[in-house]
Amino acid sequence: MQIGWCTLSCRFNQEEGVGDTPDSYAYDGNRVRKWNVTTTNYGKSWAAGDIVSCLIDLDEGTIAFCLNGISLGTAFDNITRGAGMAYFPAISLSFKESVAFNFGSRPLRYPLAAGRGGYRPLQDPPVADLVKARKLLGYLKNVIHLGIDVTEGKLVEKDTSMWQLQGEPTVLITLAHIFNYFAPLMCKVYLVEDVLMTFLLSILERGGAVEAHPLIQQLLDLMWLLMEEYEVHECLKQLLMSLLRAYRFSPIIPDLGLQIHYLRLTIAVLKHEKSRKYLLSNVLFDVLRSVVFFYIKSPLRVEEAGLQELIPTTWWPNRFTKEGKESKEVKEESAEERLRRRAYERGCQRLKKRIEVVEGLQVQILKLLLNNKDRGGGEASRYIFLNKFRKFLQENASNRGNLTVLCPPEYMVCFLHRLIAALRFFWDGHKAKTPATLSSEAYVPPQLFYNGKVDYFDLQRLGGLLSHLKKTLKDDLAAKANVLIDPAELQAVTMDDLDEDEESAMSAAQARPPVPGWLSSPTLGRANRFLSTAAVSLMNPRRPLGTLEKIKVRTLSVEQRTEEDIEGSHGNEGLLLGRPPEEPEQPITENSLLEVLDGIVMMYNLSVHQQLGKMVGVSDDVNEYAMALKDTEEKISRCPKRRRDIHEELLKSQKVFSEKLNHLSRRLAWINVTIYSKEKMQDIYWLLRVCIRTIEHGDRTGSLFAFMPEFYLSVAMNSYSALKNYFSPVNSMEELPGKGIGRGSIVNEGGLSP
Repeated sequence: MQIGWCTLSCRFNQEEGVGDTPDSYAYDGNRVRKWNVTTTNYGKSWAAGDIVSCLIDLDEGTIAFCLNGISLGTAFDNITRGAGMAYFPAISLSFKESVAFNFGSRPLRYPLAAGRGGYRPLQDPPVADLVKARKLLGYLKNVIHLGIDVTEGKLVEKDTSMWQLQGEPTVLITLAHIFNYFAPLMCKVYLVEDVLMTFLLSILERGGAVEAHPLIQQLLDLMWLLMEEYEVHECLKQLLMSLLRAYRFSPIIPDLGLQIHYLRLTIAVLKHEKSRKYLLSNVLFDVLRSVVFFYIKSPLRVEEAGLQELIPTTWWPNRFTKEGKESKEVKEESAEERLRRRAYERGCQRLKKRIEVVEGLQVQILKLLLNNKDRGGGEASRYIFLNKFRKFLQENASNRGNLTVLCPPEYMVCFLHRLIAALRFFWDGHKAKTPATLSSEAYVPPQLFYNGKVDYFDLQRLGGLLSHLKKTLKDDLAAKANVLIDPAELQAVTMDDLDEDEESAMSAAQARPPVPGWLSSPTLGRANRFLSTAAVSLMNPRRPLGTLEKIKVRTLSVEQRTEEDIEGSHGNEGLLLGRPPEEPEQPITENSLLEVLDGIVMMYNLSVHQQLGKMVGVSDDVNEYAMALKDTEEKISRCPKRRRDIHEELLKSQKVFSEKLNHLSRRLAWINVTIYSKEKMQDIYWLLRVCIRTIEHGDRTGSLFAFMPEFYLSVAMNSYSALKNYFSPVNSMEELPGKGIGRGSIVNEGGLSP
């Protein structure tokens, strides 16, 4: 990526961009260079989420850059000027790179002083509107802090926590007059970010829990009461977008205070039920990538993230041989090494405690979005979330080649862990209310895979295409689950179905005894080496169902579903429609939580496992540099005293390796806390057990096992591989609850919580 300035005379192509032609000037923080036809070293390296300010002074003829508000110095002087020369901002991007511009339509994060020697944005701020909005906000604050003394008819100051909308018509009339002028201004992004968001953040600066500041809820009540609906919608949309940008692009400081500040305000806004439902229906997952709120950015520059202060002492294991293999010899630690390791571990614990605060706030946001006890009527937040979440999964499952719509895998990892924490909260809460009717084991009942209540898009099933399974197993569905497939769906035959029918017929003719064609699934074939019960009992006869009324089902799209389709009512089992006789009559939890659980498994399959494997590379880098440092120190000890030149070069190498290891060990501490911690390992272990239980319950249904999506077997195998290969040696599989992990067998014990 190269960013800077160019003129109208510049001509760019696939090979040449800004900085590669005359009269174009650019800075590249990836290669840490500046470009104007030729290139030289300049500036600092940048990372995702950094903010670059591009400064041009046509009076002095200079171009400079700032990184996160810190000047990098003058990059170019004596640039071409004169009649007909006009400069424009420009950028050249490579594949997968993206950037967000702000020419002044929103407040600059790092404004520079205006006036002589200062710089102004290309787009001037709306000064008149800012003055008006701030005055009106001042009037608003004065009124809501005042009440009417009915005995003397005077205004008196009152506690905002006691302020009520009822019983004070004079106050409401005054507020309505203020909002008549204030509301139109709150539809402009600059004013929302500079005036409204700043004011709301100042309320929370007093400290304490979010619930201790009811003024924010009262203000949102006033907005819905006194503003036009379209004005409230636009204001809330811009407010949440501003919060997202502020959270995403905030620099990482040691206490993560900025991220905490913005997450707290997000929670305060989402606590307002009417606002939450609007944002969930129209902004989160639609306008915004809401999963950004659940991501904790990993710093590339540890000195700017405060990791040197948090982890002053670095340490790395020396357990590898020169060939890079783990040494089998257990070497006793020296006293110095033990002190270093313990100091490093204390620093990691300090970092962990700070990150856990952010993670806790992120889980609070998800608890609000998964709330199904809304008091305001209408569809509960949880069911709005379910539909948006399903579309999010479909988008990421069906657009693998379209990078513009895919959620980055590093975001997906954080989202998965926060969602697991929120799900456990509601699952355990429901279990506590009705302990006699609920199972402690978490799994996805097999009827979700064939009753059409949950859309699995075009994802492969163990038995092949869904349309093919509906035709070939329609009799089994009727006999074992009292489910009749809608005839309209049976007529929707595709060419793929015909091909699969022919292949199945040929396989049946060539093989004796006959085996169901859907057993040819490659995933199932691999799973047979992992799960001994994957398909053993498919050919065994099952006991017939009783004489129950047959139920006709059809696949429902996300938009067609209602709360009743999910939770059921008056004898309708909702998502659990078509229960096979092998399944218990009592539900294991709320149906909606089962769909969240199913979505979590799909998320792991989409990109989480791949990302877990990718981040192991940092640990590998530490091992490589540790081996190189160890080898260099050995050479220094053997170097003859007369060869001072070699000795000096070895010392330089030792210094380089030590500095690199100091950097990597601190960065690895961050990764171990956010990705490979013991708690994250337990989440993956829980997910493994969920998949195994789901497979076991599906296996009991006989041929209906064919409807199970392949990704359940993939996640079972991949999550086991991750536990064995990615989390060690930070955390050992032997420390996980249960018996037999890592020794060839898995015993399913315990409940939802590890």
